[in-house]
Amino acid sequence: MKRIFNLALCLACAMPSAQAQTKNGGISPEMLSDIQKSQQSQPANKALVNAIAANSIDALAVNHQNARALDTYFSIETKRQSITDQKSSGRCWMFSGLNVLRSNFTQQADSLQIEFSQAYLFFWDQLEKANLMLQGILDTAKKPIDDQRVQFFFQHPIGDGGTFCGVSDLAEKYGLVPADGMPETYTSDNTSKARQLISSKLREYGLQLRDMVARKQSLQAVNKEKTRMLSQIYKMLVLTIGEPVQQFTYAFKTKDGKATGPAKDYTPKSFYQAVVGGPINGTFIMAMNDPRRPYYKTYEVEYDRHTYDGHNWRYVNLPMDDIEQMAIASLKDGRKLYSSYDVGKFLDRKRGYADTENFDYASLFGTTFTMDKAQRISTFDSGSTHAMTLTAVDLDAQGKATKWKVENSWGASWGQQGCLIMTDRWFREFMFRLVVDKKYVPENILKAAETEPIMVMPEDPLFLPDE
Repeated sequence: MKRIFNLALCLACAMPSAQAQTKNGGISPEMLSDIQKSQQSQPANKALVNAIAANSIDALAVNHQNARALDTYFSIETKRQSITDQKSSGRCWMFSGLNVLRSNFTQQADSLQIEFSQAYLFFWDQLEKANLMLQGILDTAKKPIDDQRVQFFFQHPIGDGGTFCGVSDLAEKYGLVPADGMPETYTSDNTSKARQLISSKLREYGLQLRDMVARKQSLQAVNKEKTRMLSQIYKMLVLTIGEPVQQFTYAFKTKDGKATGPAKDYTPKSFYQAVVGGPINGTFIMAMNDPRRPYYKTYEVEYDRHTYDGHNWRYVNLPMDDIEQMAIASLKDGRKLYSSYDVGKFLDRKRGYADTENFDYASLFGTTFTMDKAQRISTFDSGSTHAMTLTAVDLDAQGKATKWKVENSWGASWGQQGCLIMTDRWFREFMFRLVVDKKYVPENILKAAETEPIMVMPEDPLFLPDE
């Protein structure tokens, strides 16, 4: 009897369940049959299958009518500076922000050149983000571990990405160092392994801090333990990025490499005063184009900052027409701008050219892609992924932008000598953030920026950090 039961059980397991196949929402045999019948069996389709199997989709979707020689003339262009390379790291926001700061300096001291150490500021960025995570765990320690905010900290304990707000908070707090004052290391150029290990340690520490709060340990004991934890993170950062320089000797140089005088001793804070001269915070607004939300309103992203004691990411939501006019005003005055984009969309990497007509994916696949910018954001199909430094614009006879240029941080050999050219139609679809000095911002937008912000959650699809 037992043998018969086991045989019946094996047969039942081997036979597909009719109920599982036809359950509401599943792919039934009838549905699959309809799908397969809809596929056209034609020589052209077979040729496409063979072509796609052996080539990249972009290579087959290239719109050759759009592959003509690029027009590299720009009616308004800021002064060129050396191109940087973030290597295998997500520090584009820092490279772009520091590019803006050094451009501002050399505009005032026209004969001089400078490049800042990204490794120096990155060290402090990582330590501050570690503290932000641990303090966030303490702030939410009485919430259940599956609470959305608690999960946010454990899911994102530390990362490379950020925004210009991080550059302003970190530089004001820790100062700046010239590039040769603290050079890049293998880990600062290739951040993934160290980030993985530090993240794991922070998650472990987060659980321990939650346990201390649950056991009603004193605030003094908790803070002492958090300091001990950050000491270990500091040690890991020193081993991978290097000890942050505290004092150095530096001589400013002209563009042809000649020193302008004897070298002087600096600390990072005194060097910051020499090259920046004052606070960065309070001098700019961040503009965002988010067509899902009302324009001329100010928004603030909760816990989206680099230092716990710093500034949350705050922005004014504006139409693209306003954003373009502010960008043009800044560029006309020789001022570069921090900006960010969904850079991978319709990007011709070989030419360093972004245009919505670069590739015809619709014809290749016999379909259409109809979502607008708001719909792409809402469905996580598009969002800001990469920061670059806006340097030039070309205007037509009516003063309207036709194309733009940015300094990228992928090395001088990439694209257009390290730069990317983008058409205005691409710019309007895939540009998201712009940091503008207040002197180029109209009065009505300045007033909007001063209003009480509407708080939004960091889980929103548009608020991923620039990398």
